[in-house]
Amino acid sequence: MLYGVVLAGGTGTRLWPLSRAGHPKFLHPLTGTEASLLQATVDRLDTLTSPERTFVVTGVAHAAAVSRQLTAVPDENVLVEPSPRDSCAAIALAAAVIARRDPDAVMGSFASDHLIADTAEFAAVIRKAIAGAQQGLLMTLGITPTRPETGYGYLQCGGPAGGEGALKVEEFKEKPSYDVAESYVKSGNYLWNAGMFVWRVDTFLSELSRQQPQLAAGVSRIAQAWDTAAREEVLGEVWPTLPRISVDYAVMEGAASAGRVGTIPGDFGWNDVGDFHTLGEVLTADPAGNVVVGSGADLEQRPTVLLRDSESLVVLPNSGRLVAALGVRDLIIVDTPDAVLVCPRERAQEVKHLVDELKELGHHGYI
Repeated sequence: MLYGVVLAGGTGTRLWPLSRAGHPKFLHPLTGTEASLLQATVDRLDTLTSPERTFVVTGVAHAAAVSRQLTAVPDENVLVEPSPRDSCAAIALAAAVIARRDPDAVMGSFASDHLIADTAEFAAVIRKAIAGAQQGLLMTLGITPTRPETGYGYLQCGGPAGGEGALKVEEFKEKPSYDVAESYVKSGNYLWNAGMFVWRVDTFLSELSRQQPQLAAGVSRIAQAWDTAAREEVLGEVWPTLPRISVDYAVMEGAASAGRVGTIPGDFGWNDVGDFHTLGEVLTADPAGNVVVGSGADLEQRPTVLLRDSESLVVLPNSGRLVAALGVRDLIIVDTPDAVLVCPRERAQEVKHLVDELKELGHHGYI
């Protein structure tokens, strides 16, 4: 059985003002149901693992909220990092803690803020990845590209690897320009890098030691103290010294060059909910193309959204006030108790610049 590791970090600045440092996007119900993104991530692992084998790595500020939302996951499985050190440290901590309990474990690492439409196909792809992992490969899930997307990294694929349907990953490619992305998609040799991984913990920790010896040694020290009274002291001493680096840069790129990475192509309705425009594309719209996130369209009750002669809006009513729109189209409207955002859908990626400006102005209460 798989050990599931969910990374619940980051603030989702392109989803401001809904997503804030104290209540980031993975805690919000942006799935079209009452489930938060985090809850949906854990729920889709239910056929692959159990709550006792599910771990969440999160920050100090969010640990209590994570435990409240995931009542079936044991509190000791919520691994709290004292400060953000990017994905490699978070994943390595989980791998080292799991290895102490089960040295032969296979773990899967998943982001807490992705949407997946076909959970049955997702589980089938994970099972194929487990087969590759058991043969000693570091497995990643590749998404069959549907368009020349410039916002994702890509996997350059080679021939067959170990396991059913697995391909070798020859190289990890950075986010490309449009023309380069177009050439990737036309070639048929590239997949989107979804940032989801499956491997044996001993294989990963060995590769980590080869490429990132300082990080590996630090995480090993922390794991040895994890179930002892010295945990907080060791964590406080060692964690700030760990390199702040993503797992792609730290391990996967070098492992791919050494022929140790495989991928399973997947087509299960994956979406990285990076901004409000994307959210509007993946959630159910009304006949005019408007997406209201939440239950604000019920005019029988006290309405929170009233739209007239408006098309292709993404509306998030989150203050209790009525949001009314008349004769507008292709807009994002986000209403929160202390901030309102209105912007064209085509400029959704730029919302993060507003957060940067608030930081520069010192208005941290809005962040």
